[in-house]
Amino acid sequence: MDNKKAVVVFSGGQDSTTCLFWALEKFDHVEAVTFRYGQRHIAELDCAREICKELDVPQHELDMSLLNQLAPNALTRNDLDITEDEGELPSTFVPGRNLLFLSFAGVLAKQINAKHLITGVSETDFSGYPDCRDAFMKSLNVTLNLSMDDSFVIHTPLMWLDKAEVWELSDQLYAFEYIKENTLTCYNGLKGSGCGECPSCKLRQKGLKQYEEKRAGVSAK
Repeated sequence: MDNKKAVVVFSGGQDSTTCLFWALEKFDHVEAVTFRYGQRHIAELDCAREICKELDVPQHELDMSLLNQLAPNALTRNDLDITEDEGELPSTFVPGRNLLFLSFAGVLAKQINAKHLITGVSETDFSGYPDCRDAFMKSLNVTLNLSMDDSFVIHTPLMWLDKAEVWELSDQLYAFEYIKENTLTCYNGLKGSGCGECPSCKLRQKGLKQYEEKRAGVSAK
């Protein structure tokens, strides 16, 4: 495909920032789209803005606050606890989020003549979210193309990577330290290593420890 323009769905977290660095290496022109959907912490939006500014990436912010009206969840409501009960979707699951985000990203891509959409979903280290699955992404890709009579390609570079492998990819992209220090993954709104207690921080730190051990072993040889 000749078109080398891409849109990255961007939150300022580890995964989407890794995808942003990946896209900057793969495509001639990259823009980011960030969604305001009533997140608990404004720090997430501030973090995304800062990263885009530092990397000189044009950023679009879209208001998706309707999501909070339709689907109250622990990511947007301080009065709901963050829980992950066995056999049930986590309380952080927002029904329709990736469907809506990527649909609106596709509309934006159409306006700026970009053919590539990049998102940091993963089927390997995920909490059972149905909209992170590869089958859904392939289905949505077809639907987007049919809906706008276009030829978008949805890229999911992290789909089959666990968190340790995501850290490894960031290292290969020469972005390991940057992502370690400057991204916000924590459900409690703390940048970098975060609170260390929420499910997102635990997953991030587990992967980081695994990769740093592997990295140290390789360096020692």
